[in-house]
Amino acid sequence: MPISRRAALAAPAFLAFARGAHAQGATRWQMATPYPDGNFHTRNIREFAEDIEKASGGRLAITVHSNASLLPMPQIKRGVQTGQVQLGEILLAAYSNEDPFFDADSLPFLAPDLAGARKLAGLQRPFIEQRFAKQGVSLLYTVGWPAAGFYTQVPITSLDVFKGSRFRTFSPMTNRFAALIQANPVLVQQAELAQAFATGIATAMVTSAQTGVDTSAWDYCKVFTPANFSMTKNAVMVSRRAMETLPKDVQEVVVAAAKRAEDRGWGYAQEAQDSTQARLAEKGLTIGSIPPEVRAELHKIGATMAEEWVVKAGPDGRKLIDSLHAS
Repeated sequence: MPISRRAALAAPAFLAFARGAHAQGATRWQMATPYPDGNFHTRNIREFAEDIEKASGGRLAITVHSNASLLPMPQIKRGVQTGQVQLGEILLAAYSNEDPFFDADSLPFLAPDLAGARKLAGLQRPFIEQRFAKQGVSLLYTVGWPAAGFYTQVPITSLDVFKGSRFRTFSPMTNRFAALIQANPVLVQQAELAQAFATGIATAMVTSAQTGVDTSAWDYCKVFTPANFSMTKNAVMVSRRAMETLPKDVQEVVVAAAKRAEDRGWGYAQEAQDSTQARLAEKGLTIGSIPPEVRAELHKIGATMAEEWVVKAGPDGRKLIDSLHAS
């Protein structure tokens, strides 16, 4: 049957209307994350969002606002609590002023490696869920950052290497560590690292190989020593009210996608740790090692800091530390 000219002209409009009707029937969520698109956490988030849209048959679509383009880090958690956005990603330790329990993974040498960091995350989860529940927020998943190591000008043969040094810090926890190794803490933001080292404001620091690559540490340091100093983690959260408005089967899609994102994200963290350390070596940094006696001293400092943290974190802090040691 031949198609009339009027019908042919009307067809594109009808298809556009149909697409619009389908889009109107979908739920669209907004998600805020502070990290750029090149970061493995953001890559994981985008895969998480795509996974949900596909598994829900398009009934739930998520727009990801990366690189703090919608909300800066300090405002993301509050944004989820108030419904400004339905989903958000934060560095848990960034909210330690709200609750010291969020800072557990910043404790030096509490976890021996990324596998241990994930075990810590599992033990910490029920306590975080309890705190989030009081604020109308649900925890979907957590993913760690690569382990932190030391950047110095000479190999670490003893803790005397740090005495009197100008030690770059970025948190209360690293400030305290600097004091315990008899270094002078100097607060320096990541964007200013190269200049701080070039001008002598800083002479040593502890941070991940990823940060070293991001800031071209080969231009200002000579040795990187992997130490598994700490492995902080990000938390992805959802507004409980928004979650409860979804059909039950779509809620299950979100939870299942979160589990897959958690497994995938920890794998990405390991890949990032390996590849960035290799990159530092390629660019000329010596990859050092910590002598056993120095490591023992560092672990004593870590134990001291853990006990100090328990005092601040209270009974839940003691339960977490005891559970970790028991496991």
